Amino acid sequence: MDHAVRSSWRFRAALAALALSMSGLAAAQVKTDGGQLVGELAATPGVAAYKGIPYAAPPVGALRWKAPQPAEPWKGLRKADTFGHRCQQNRVYDDMIFRDEPSEDCLYLNVWAPVKAKGAPVMVWIHGGGFVTGSASEPRQDGEKLAARGVVLVSLNYRLGVFGFFSHPELTRESGRNASGNQGLLDQVAALHWVKRNIAAFGGDPGSVTIFGESAGSFAVSALMASPLAHGLFHRAIGESGAFFTAGDQTLAPKPLAESEQRGVQFGTEQGAPTLAALRAKPAEELLKAASGPAAFRFGPNLDGAMLPQSAYDVFAAGRQSHVPLLAGWNADEIRAAVTLNPQKPTAASFAEQVKQRYGAHADAVLKAYAAATDAEALESSAALMSDNFIGYSTWKWIEMHEATGGSPVYRYSFDRDVPLPPNHTVNGVAVKREDIGARHAGEIEYVFGALDSVPKVVWDPQDRALSEQMMGYWTNFARTGDPNGPGLPPWPRYGAKDGYLVQHLNDTTKAAPDTLRPRYQALDAYTDTLRVKKKKK
Repeated sequence: MDHAVRSSWRFRAALAALALSMSGLAAAQVKTDGGQLVGELAATPGVAAYKGIPYAAPPVGALRWKAPQPAEPWKGLRKADTFGHRCQQNRVYDDMIFRDEPSEDCLYLNVWAPVKAKGAPVMVWIHGGGFVTGSASEPRQDGEKLAARGVVLVSLNYRLGVFGFFSHPELTRESGRNASGNQGLLDQVAALHWVKRNIAAFGGDPGSVTIFGESAGSFAVSALMASPLAHGLFHRAIGESGAFFTAGDQTLAPKPLAESEQRGVQFGTEQGAPTLAALRAKPAEELLKAASGPAAFRFGPNLDGAMLPQSAYDVFAAGRQSHVPLLAGWNADEIRAAVTLNPQKPTAASFAEQVKQRYGAHADAVLKAYAAATDAEALESSAALMSDNFIGYSTWKWIEMHEATGGSPVYRYSFDRDVPLPPNHTVNGVAVKREDIGARHAGEIEYVFGALDSVPKVVWDPQDRALSEQMMGYWTNFARTGDPNGPGLPPWPRYGAKDGYLVQHLNDTTKAAPDTLRPRYQALDAYTDTLRVKKKKK
């Protein structure tokens, strides 16, 4: 090749590269009501990513603990290629891997969209973490694989712990709505308003929005269905492990406003800050340290009178929830490891005694549902009961009440796949077998997002990758039509009494089957009803 030819070839290659670069840049530019954004092309072909988009003003200084306020618009192009800050939090769960730094200035969201999207269904992800930790920056929650299936995926950060769920009488008075707390849930509502105003610019359909979340994120989805502030902002809902259908001593049961206000007063007194102004003057790090350790879960969602005027149970019982299609379920072994890896294993005798102490007059019914005639049975029933109390029952009750009162399609799943572990995995120096942990809490997230390879050191089986493909198909089909069924997928029937309460079991062989565990949840339901009655009498 002579010099002239080589020069011509290089010039054409440079022009082609420049054109490709410019086309990519154009594909990743959008105009929102806050200003112009420039994102980047994702690693997955045909998908653009926009990270760190402010959807509300930084909740700092005088805005600490206030409802989210509008974000300030910007001039010129804003780069959207880096995650915004995660909300202030303590380290709680070792399996959470973050790619952002903590700050009170944390009300940011991210968008993954097909480059040529137009009128695409929208999926809004709400991360878990017990309302005290978590961030949308986790690699296992990246949205590009779902976006490649034709949806626009939004993920968001929301305030947590003492910054996201703090109540105080002074806050209630200044709110203008006689409510305080639930700032983190109000952040989610603000993000949904942002989606309604702006998602068309990314190729999304604001009239086809599916909210979905896991653990605390699933609890949040149930709260958004129950809240009058979120009505009309979404059109379908997916819940993965958890809902606010709890009472008494059960997981994340919301406190009355008066009780949460008094917790706030007590906290301020402990910090030498008896007024709201004094508390707002405290450095964030000081408040975070005071709300760590055993106090990490001291501040959580409450019945504030605005975001949650009533319990989710009461709203659904009256049929006042958002009547949208619901796909929900939980994992078969949510916290099995808490029993199997505990050096002190239950016996038939100890399990029976513990059940009698906790459930009183309902103990016989619970023991009938959770058989424990032998020590081996006691271990299995103890693991099942702990998981049901933690997550299973509340999610079941949500599904049941929506199916009974909503008139909307309901689809229930059970994630049954024993999640692979890293080689030579140990806990406290003891080797752990895959079946000890099973289909654990949060184990389905990587499957839903097609993000199996984001998990360090784990070797995935072909069955895991096939299941992930199925779940991405189900989830995006549901976001598109309100029905998870589609070509190439095992049939998923609707849930309800008419069809025998069929549950879709997600595993290496995915299939529907009648709910053989229904007596467990009915026994727990009878007990929980007594807790609700006691609560109302107080």
